[in-house]
Amino acid sequence: MKPRYFSIQTLFTLLFIALFLHISTSCSNSSATNNDTSSAEETTATTSKKITLGIIPLTDCAPLVIAHEKGYFKKYGLDVEISKEASWANVRDKILTGELDGAHCLFGMPFSVYTGVGGKAGSEMHIAMILNNNGQAITLSKDFCGEVDFQKNDGVAAAVEKMKTKKEPTFAMTFPGGTHDIWLRYWLAASGVDQSKVKIITIPPPQMVANMKVGNMDGFCVGEPWNQVAVKQGIGFTHLSTQDIWKNHPEKALVVNKDFSSGRREDMKKVMKAVLEASIWLDDMKNRAEAAEIIGKPSYVNAPEKEIEARLMGNYDLGCDYGTHTYTDDYMLYHNKGLVNYPRKSHGIWYMNQYVRFEYLKQAPNYKEVADKLILQDVYAEVAKEMGIAIPEDDMQPFTLTLDKTTFDPNNPDGGLAKK
Repeated sequence: MKPRYFSIQTLFTLLFIALFLHISTSCSNSSATNNDTSSAEETTATTSKKITLGIIPLTDCAPLVIAHEKGYFKKYGLDVEISKEASWANVRDKILTGELDGAHCLFGMPFSVYTGVGGKAGSEMHIAMILNNNGQAITLSKDFCGEVDFQKNDGVAAAVEKMKTKKEPTFAMTFPGGTHDIWLRYWLAASGVDQSKVKIITIPPPQMVANMKVGNMDGFCVGEPWNQVAVKQGIGFTHLSTQDIWKNHPEKALVVNKDFSSGRREDMKKVMKAVLEASIWLDDMKNRAEAAEIIGKPSYVNAPEKEIEARLMGNYDLGCDYGTHTYTDDYMLYHNKGLVNYPRKSHGIWYMNQYVRFEYLKQAPNYKEVADKLILQDVYAEVAKEMGIAIPEDDMQPFTLTLDKTTFDPNNPDGGLAKK
């Protein structure tokens, strides 16, 4: 009987041990599962879904390229791919479809597209921040050499009339209603040239020089380095820079897809912070030679770094027999203590007002309503505050353009509408 007693005791002991081990194992497995879940959530929180940002081969794509090459996007946990695009129309289409989450883009393009000047009316492209001021130019062919001086537009109308006796004067810009288009038309109007009497065509930026070389146009407006490249190749000269039209004007912007701006707001803010850090780096003149080397690579601008660097430093070789000119405080700026990057609604209103002036639009749009819809000023303000960057207080205040000293009041945009 004694052996049977120990057998039952042993059986209960074994059952107890088994039950204990089962409970312990279950608790252990449950704990391990919870730990795995925590780890996955942490990974999801710190690893972003890939973001694709487009660029056009121009010097002012630098903030996006530098943010990528210098690791600022990675610093904010972002997986960003830079996509080199062929034309502004391509950038527009890809932002609207979401193939691009955002892009280096003409500041005027979202207003042009929304109002139907450069796309399907009502299509929304949102402006997150400004990327740069200044740094575009009007290049004229050598036919104008000796007829028109640097920074002086009083001889332009006569030179154009003289050209009309031989051929139809043709000028090129890069996108209807974009910055280059408006700089070109503003300059023609200020010079006394009726733009309806000349031909204006659209050419993608990297193709400007090649088209001028074969005689397809007599002048163009585009960003750097293509104006400098035209000078170096001996096919034209720099007549004036766009900072001569409007000192410290808004030029390119970080423009984003509508769903990206609403659905991935925090990721968009991280992109903006990385780009702002790159912009600050770019405004240190000691970094500009390196910047020229980086963005000059075939995968980005694909142009000689010396041509890029010279104009980044404000040193303009003008071509023809006009020597050189140095811009001392209004060369291409990327940050300027936050004065560059704040997207101003007044500037958007000015652009739309030019569409009316140059008869792209028969009726004035609701300027303020469109600016409120397309400019993400509240998001920029959040980002700037979190980074300790000052926000300018000059939005919706009157401002004066440099070329013709015209003052524009965004609160009364049609009040001073100039002649076309």
